[in-house]
Amino acid sequence: MKDTAPEQFPDWDLLASWVAVVEAGSISEAATRLAISQAGVSQRIKVLETILDTTLLDRATRPARPTAAGQRLFEHATVLLQGAGQMMESVRNVTRAKRVVVRLGCVDSFAATIGPIVLRALAGTSHQIRLWSGITPTLDAQLEARQIDIAVTTASKSQAPGIRRQKLFSEPYLVVMPRSFEVDRFGSLTDLSRHLQLIRYSARSTIGQQVDAYLAASADNVERTYELDATDPMLALVAAGLGFALTTPLCLWQSRHFVSDVRVVPLSAFSRHGRPYEPLSRAFYLAFRENELGRLPTDLYEMLRLAFERQVARDIAAALSLELDDIRIADDA
Repeated sequence: MKDTAPEQFPDWDLLASWVAVVEAGSISEAATRLAISQAGVSQRIKVLETILDTTLLDRATRPARPTAAGQRLFEHATVLLQGAGQMMESVRNVTRAKRVVVRLGCVDSFAATIGPIVLRALAGTSHQIRLWSGITPTLDAQLEARQIDIAVTTASKSQAPGIRRQKLFSEPYLVVMPRSFEVDRFGSLTDLSRHLQLIRYSARSTIGQQVDAYLAASADNVERTYELDATDPMLALVAAGLGFALTTPLCLWQSRHFVSDVRVVPLSAFSRHGRPYEPLSRAFYLAFRENELGRLPTDLYEMLRLAFERQVARDIAAALSLELDDIRIADDA
């Protein structure tokens, strides 16, 4: 029986070069795309033709066009290269999923309230969590640049492909007034502003923009006076009797040392022309790159939801003397 030599297969560079030639429409354009010389591209095509024992490029046409065999190779090579890329990413994911350090970025109020619960829960596991805090636009940019691995922000969509977002929960906005302030009945927020100045979040922040849009939609003409970037100085002014603010349960819990000096009322307690105010809320999302961290995003997602529902929301409701439904919104993730 006659021995046969093992068949030679093209390597990835040869196939990638052929795909580049067909997609670019010429050898010169393919050379630019591949950052090699035209002679180098031509040589690779000749090697491919030798290996496959067929003509791939009809050089009699200008520009040269793929032959039927060349077109068939292009179709198969495209699928093979895509599969190779997925294979490499999958192998890398195994290492990524087992890496020791995972960088978790959260908006400030989330990091200060739920962050410690997460760190304690993950202590002793194979993952060491580095907790970063910041504002939503910065954290989303860091996630897209791979400077952090997972983010908890209030953005529902991603600009970069491959990033998945899962809704964790929503929380309503509340009205915060000085503890000493008394009023017979709550009218509109404009009425309230005649007694207390509105202390706003800065329009540079997502939460500030959301509150401003809400007031505009409610036709509340509230004078812009104090404007701050953080909850702590805002509540300090409210506690001192200098005004009222619109903020959220997590923000309040982040600055809970002021809770004894403020009064917290749901927006539904206020009315305009006899009609209660529409609710205003913000949602949190867990954002991560798919297939890069094993089960960690799934486990973290469940952990964060349970931490808020079973511990943080109940603690806030009890401290503020509010119902649980005034603290969290029962919506689907």
